[in-house]
Amino acid sequence: MAGAEELVLTAADGARFLAHGARTSVPDAPGVVVMPDVRGLHPFYRELAERFAQAGVHAVAIDYFGRTAGTEPRDPVSFAFRPHVERTTPDGVAMDVGAAVAHLRSEAGGRAERVFTVGFCFGGRHSFNQAARDHGLAGVIGFYGWPAPSGPDDRSAPELLAPSYRCPVLGLFAGDDPGIPPADVDRFRRALDAAGVGSTILIYEGAPHSFFDREADRFRAACEDAWRRILAFLRGEDPASLGPPPR
Repeated sequence: MAGAEELVLTAADGARFLAHGARTSVPDAPGVVVMPDVRGLHPFYRELAERFAQAGVHAVAIDYFGRTAGTEPRDPVSFAFRPHVERTTPDGVAMDVGAAVAHLRSEAGGRAERVFTVGFCFGGRHSFNQAARDHGLAGVIGFYGWPAPSGPDDRSAPELLAPSYRCPVLGLFAGDDPGIPPADVDRFRRALDAAGVGSTILIYEGAPHSFFDREADRFRAACEDAWRRILAFLRGEDPASLGPPPR
């Protein structure tokens, strides 16, 4: 790893937000925007950005709450994130991602030519949907991001936006996740196929929601398999070529 630093980035609407960048020393490395769960820039995601850099990928983990919580450091235990989550918007998240993508493509961020997103839960859904934005992404990755509409007024569901996706998708879901039943995952897969969007959609049987970011010690085999597939995807390889996920 070439280095890591705390950042304050500026979105297209002028909003400033926290981020954590980590650069690799590997030449011609890809870049990835890490999109956290509802906790925002939790220490786990700072550490994940550095793990990517150690694996040969420039990374920047972003916070979603610059518009409502500012850019001052916060206690990850006591921070009441729910009110801030409720005030995010798809366009605001996309602008923050755009600023992170620009950073990764800059000299300071590593001059990454191929940039991806990877998100978790709340961030997983938003990561999928960055494929419909004008970021010029090489691919998007989502862990257990809700693919189906949450109600009749939900127009941001990935299964609905799939026809407008412009890059490949890697979707990693949990088999023991009551919030995302297999039927929802299957509809998302079929929507991507119908739209001609390249995708690999995997379900880790027996794993719970948030297995990668909150239950890694208990579900080590699933986490290690997901990590290998992510790195393959970032290298431009087919993550499905690694065979079926562990059971």
